[in-house]
Amino acid sequence: MPRAEFVHWLFASGLLALGLFLLAEAIVGTDVWRARTWRAYLWPSTLFAMGLFMWPVMVFFTNSTIHMVAHGSWAEVMMLAGAVELGLVTGKLQSGLWRLAMFASFVVTGVAFLAHEQNPWFFQRSAFLHHLLGWTFLCASLFPLARVVRPRSAMVASGFALTFIAVAVMLYCDRDVSPVFGHLSPLAGAPHR
Repeated sequence: MPRAEFVHWLFASGLLALGLFLLAEAIVGTDVWRARTWRAYLWPSTLFAMGLFMWPVMVFFTNSTIHMVAHGSWAEVMMLAGAVELGLVTGKLQSGLWRLAMFASFVVTGVAFLAHEQNPWFFQRSAFLHHLLGWTFLCASLFPLARVVRPRSAMVASGFALTFIAVAVMLYCDRDVSPVFGHLSPLAGAPHR
């Protein structure tokens, strides 16, 4: 029996929480969401904490240089984007252009997912999911970019939130060696459950 993907599932849970916080804010509106001051800090602080927790993942759960670089870059951009969003919430940062940090975070994350997967799409499920996650982040980077121009748009806010939820679902599906759509490369190894 293979080891469970606890690290992926923990980060999937964090991303699911981010998505649900953002979706709740998109549904009720920013003014209602921030009627309780502490709620404004929920998703930026969760993102920043996830960046902090990515550092031990980089050190203890990686097996190659490219994985260390990818996880390290994720840690940096998650912390940066979380810190910027916290700065915007507190009012210490005034310009909406600071939201470009989240756009940069999505782009760096997408490129890192694509760069750190060495195998083709249909090699095994984890290879497929890494490619899917990378392209999802790159395509969905339009939402944080649109948040710079239209920060009060419900559609943009909903798309931004649903991106995190979709990525969380993808991470919950991650397994090391298992077939994707009935296909498993003979080079991938013995399939797991």
